[in-house]
Amino acid sequence: MFATRLRNTLLCIGSLLLPVVSFAAEHPPVFLWPHGAPGSEGKTAPEAVRLSPGGDHVISSIHRPSITPYLPVRGLATGAAIIIAPGGGHRELWIDHEGYRVAQWLSEHGVAAFVLKYRLAHEEGSTYTVEGDSLRDMQRAIRLVRSRAEVFGVDPNRIGVMGFSAGGEVAALAGTHYDSGMENAADPLDRQSSRPAFQALFYPAIPQDIKISKDTPPAFLLCGGDDRPEFSQGLPKLYLEFKQAGVSAELHVYAGVGHGFGMRSTNTGPVAEWPSRLLEWMGAMGLLKAGSK
Repeated sequence: MFATRLRNTLLCIGSLLLPVVSFAAEHPPVFLWPHGAPGSEGKTAPEAVRLSPGGDHVISSIHRPSITPYLPVRGLATGAAIIIAPGGGHRELWIDHEGYRVAQWLSEHGVAAFVLKYRLAHEEGSTYTVEGDSLRDMQRAIRLVRSRAEVFGVDPNRIGVMGFSAGGEVAALAGTHYDSGMENAADPLDRQSSRPAFQALFYPAIPQDIKISKDTPPAFLLCGGDDRPEFSQGLPKLYLEFKQAGVSAELHVYAGVGHGFGMRSTNTGPVAEWPSRLLEWMGAMGLLKAGSK
């Protein structure tokens, strides 16, 4: 009896892990620091993966930050690229509907996409911080993609960031905290600029004391009208800050929609079409011109 139960349990676990294994084989991650991330020394716990009641993969215990590339086929590539930061309250990453599915859709429409696994500042027992580690992971991802632009088939001047909820906070920080690279840095990646060309913020947690200037990258902003006030009212206020600073921005607020919708098959009505609105905005901003450098 025990052996039968054990076998059934192992089969169940194997079936849950199968999508992750298949995915890893198709889209292997690229570690941001192959020999270990600064600030993660001595942290050897493996990544944890759980399935939500709805079947979403939820990742935690991230100590080796990485990007997972989704690249368009050669004839379809526009040269644009987006680094995607999923949300999860800085405690975990809801990596399917705010990561992999979005990346897959973008790649099918000519945009190279890279799903970022960043370190989690609010996970129980975490020693990381949002601005000290999560932001640094996003900055490093921008530098890495820029350094391998030719390999990935992207224009180094058309690399943007996208973030959902807590990941939106990371993306927004990247849009206001960047540098042009350190010319004589020992690490070649640190010589690359960390400035994104544009930012797409989806129901983001808005950083405190965010400072928008005329040099802030243009923004595509989106949230649900029935979301909590810090999101549904905070994002329109952020839009006004962009406009007051002279930064190009576009805002979408979807009526009757709450938080965390991402890209799900259950999305209906106008909100289900947000990927097309994003692509239209990118086209209008001149980001989808294949071959333009």
